[in-house]
Amino acid sequence: MSSATRTVTTTPVWQKFDFSQSIILDRQLLWAVTILSSLGWLMVTSASMDWANREFGNNLYISLRHGIYLLLGAITAYVVVHVPLEWVRKMSGVLILLSLLSLVAVVIPGIGREVNGSMRWISLGFMNVQPSEFAKLATVLYMASYLERRRAEVQSKWSGFIKPLLVLALLAVLLLLEPDFGAVVVLMLASLALLFLGGVKAGQFLLTAIVVISASVLILLSQPYRLKRLTGYWEPWTPENVYGSGYQLTQSLIAFGRGEYSGVGLGNSIQKLFYLPEAHTDFVFAIWSEETGLLGSALIIGLFIYIFIKAMKLGRKAYEFQQYFASFVAYGMGLLIGFQGFINLGVNMGLLPTKGLTLPFVSYGGSSLIACCIALGLLLRVHHEMECLNEKR
Repeated sequence: MSSATRTVTTTPVWQKFDFSQSIILDRQLLWAVTILSSLGWLMVTSASMDWANREFGNNLYISLRHGIYLLLGAITAYVVVHVPLEWVRKMSGVLILLSLLSLVAVVIPGIGREVNGSMRWISLGFMNVQPSEFAKLATVLYMASYLERRRAEVQSKWSGFIKPLLVLALLAVLLLLEPDFGAVVVLMLASLALLFLGGVKAGQFLLTAIVVISASVLILLSQPYRLKRLTGYWEPWTPENVYGSGYQLTQSLIAFGRGEYSGVGLGNSIQKLFYLPEAHTDFVFAIWSEETGLLGSALIIGLFIYIFIKAMKLGRKAYEFQQYFASFVAYGMGLLIGFQGFINLGVNMGLLPTKGLTLPFVSYGGSSLIACCIALGLLLRVHHEMECLNEKR
């Protein structure tokens, strides 16, 4: 495929880093993310006030830090939306290499920081960085570049299908060393879905899915604490689970039950008063549902569905314009946000076993928020380049 079909203009890539250029924004997508992020800030503030007051002597400590992360994320998205996709495509190999190195570094004692028994963070002093969040983005970009360059090989030969799986296997091993099984699940789901959209044969896809599912079962059974989480998910109310492996789930379900249709009112949650652990991170949706009820829950779920559909439509539009890298980037970002959001919501509602995954654009966490904002910037960039291409036609 010639470079003319990959780029919007023939201007050299390095000359297009113009931050004063006017970007054609997808305003509906931007508004949906802005509303979701604003509600997320409100959720985090409400869920963290009592905990922050006990831990730091300032009930707005977590809220203020979350606001700073949102600002950093907005600045990052502004930068990313001005970066040409052609440059991103050329740098995808470098990005995946840097991600692999960061995942190796995080498990090295003295570099990685251990929290709750997991080595997932690298301390920068002012914040802890979680490399796995950015590794997921880099993997999608690498997969998008690979599928564009090797589309014919992927669709016709086993070699084209197996090569990216080797990279995914290496990433999965490094993530399991942390351990971060939730990140592995999201990464594998998004990557396999991208391969499916890239046109792999049904037999290849089914065989890989069987292998991945079998490996996941073995991983679950290999560690007692993972098996306990699974049994706690099946029977959270049994005496041995209600104050053990099923404790978070039971407290989360109590929050949903108290919320009923319209909630108990903002700030009036009982479960956030040290009953529900990680109330402002992994289980912030449960607190929101307690305070705003079914109506508030439906609003958040509706926003996620809208963002996912917008990303899928954008990917389809780019594919029709034969901008395959842009198409797979849009698909991939939508799949990452969609799968991670679905898993977090499912965990909160007791539909899935407990996993340590944040709710995109909502939960407290600097790395997660900034990574989500990078994904948003890439989606907006795809929209901009497709609109420019449409105008030239």
